[in-house]
Amino acid sequence: MHISIIDYQCGNLGSIQNMIRKIGQKAIITSDPEIIEKSSHIILPGVGSFDFGMNQLNKLNLTPVLNKKKEEGVSIMGVCLGAQLMCKGSEEGKLPGLGFVDAYVKKFPVEVN
Repeated sequence: MHISIIDYQCGNLGSIQNMIRKIGQKAIITSDPEIIEKSSHIILPGVGSFDFGMNQLNKLNLTPVLNKKKEEGVSIMGVCLGAQLMCKGSEEGKLPGLGFVDAYVKKFPVEVN
């Protein structure tokens, strides 16, 4: 098993890696498409805004390899922002998402009492 934790400068990667270690597995933190290409499992974590996250994935040229791995049927788990980026888009952003999930992220309504 080769688990890659995607580093696109948007999250607490060490916490994810520690979680994987706790269950007795090893995972590599990487932004290298060649390493991701060899992955049997991928974790896409993230904290921040939708557009920043998508810009980072595109800037680091990670979108093509993520799309390829998804088409190959490789398990990709999104955590926090990573899960949002797997959708088609977000109300909080202008950029399209990865489109792995046929959904759009909606903001929670803000109500002041």
